[in-house]
Amino acid sequence: MNTFCGEELGKFGFGLMRLPRNDDKTIDTEMTSEMVDRFLAAGLKYFDTAYVYEGSEAAAKKALVDRHPRDSFFLTSKLNANAAKDEADAKNQIYVSLERTGAGYIDFYLLHALSAGNKDKYDAYGLWDYVKELKEKGLVRHYGFSFHDSPELLDELLTEHPDVEFVQLQINYADWEDPTVQSRRCYEVASKHGKPVVVMEPVKGGTLANPPQSVKDIFKAADPKASTASWAIRFAASLENVKIVLSGMSNVEQMEDNLSYMKDFKPLNEEEMKVIAEAQEALKQIEQIPCTACHYCTGGCPMQIDIPQLFKVMNRDLLFGDHEDSRRRYANAVKDGGTAGSCIHCLQCEGECPQHIEITSWLEKIAEAFE
Repeated sequence: MNTFCGEELGKFGFGLMRLPRNDDKTIDTEMTSEMVDRFLAAGLKYFDTAYVYEGSEAAAKKALVDRHPRDSFFLTSKLNANAAKDEADAKNQIYVSLERTGAGYIDFYLLHALSAGNKDKYDAYGLWDYVKELKEKGLVRHYGFSFHDSPELLDELLTEHPDVEFVQLQINYADWEDPTVQSRRCYEVASKHGKPVVVMEPVKGGTLANPPQSVKDIFKAADPKASTASWAIRFAASLENVKIVLSGMSNVEQMEDNLSYMKDFKPLNEEEMKVIAEAQEALKQIEQIPCTACHYCTGGCPMQIDIPQLFKVMNRDLLFGDHEDSRRRYANAVKDGGTAGSCIHCLQCEGECPQHIEITSWLEKIAEAFE
């Protein structure tokens, strides 16, 4: 049996962020309840929600907490400093989460989405010590943090806070060697510090359930019956220091597919890992902008274009071809800055770029694609 922070539980977790929705966009509690029941019936126990997941904690109460004995499951939630007006508001989130879920206590409590951009806020509010106080009071049983940034910052945080019990990371085969996400290096940092890992985004927001055709062909040739999502989730779950892999399931069909290979999980064997390597190589062959998001290009941009963010949108579109999703992401990316089409070709960005990217040429292509 898989052991995580002293608890015995399966290696698969039900992420409650992408729950099924009714026509009016409210969470479909009836379908969620059916999915919860199937998950528990498979012998799995780990449920992941958060203060900022709209409607999720309330749905957890109706579908899970009110319908099943409290000792039959483990519930996770998260404290998000960015969603707080001030320190008091941040520290009150645990009480809101407990009221919404009716759970009495939270089994695994996380400081949410740590990054260089918000680290100072978590420090200023004293939230690292606060979660320890919550554990002493019995309101949470274990605490950790989720993380979206560089391996260097992760190393710094784990050095400063050695008492953290676990860390949640974005890991999937597409991001394993990605120069921005750096999944592998972040995983290695957590392992170096002896911290067990919970995996989020093993299917990269659903995109690896429908990857580029070249990748699909590789997987289908290796095992015609296996879903493409199964390769992604099993890859993450096969890593030695990974204790839980989360999947944000939106319908019963996704639940049943995931349970078919995660109920009695078997790690990828040597031949299957070679198939993953083939898929990773196929992804590399798709044209990508070699941006590392260093932001050297943006400091002097007279049009205030967030170039790395626009490149991220374009790369995702080139990889997965989901143009509707890409247009939505592009709209969000230019909400507070210049559009790709607003570039005046001053070329200061190209002079600063350590990757020597033809930035203005790519901005023209992005404008053509999304404006």
